[in-house]
Amino acid sequence: MAFQDRTLKCKDCGVDFVFTAGEQEFYAEKGFENEPARCRECRGNRRRSRDGGEVQSTQREMHEAVCAECGVTTQVPFKPRNDRPIYCRDCFTAKKG
Repeated sequence: MAFQDRTLKCKDCGVDFVFTAGEQEFYAEKGFENEPARCRECRGNRRRSRDGGEVQSTQREMHEAVCAECGVTTQVPFKPRNDRPIYCRDCFTAKKG
């Protein structure tokens, strides 16, 4: 199958970018069915934000809770309910392991 460079539009920033024949061949070898939807820069930004890098789209809302094991005040990324115990990081790790 002969691949040819194709111009695609980034779904994040709207810039046109080239999906090269080499990239298409790589995608085919790996069995990828979808062509890239983002340009290289937007893919990098998205990857960095996922990996905790400098680009952060939204900050998680944290909620205060009291650890059911040791009684220390801690913060959790979900709204605590009274039907389940909440543990601080140390107690959670100790219970998990």
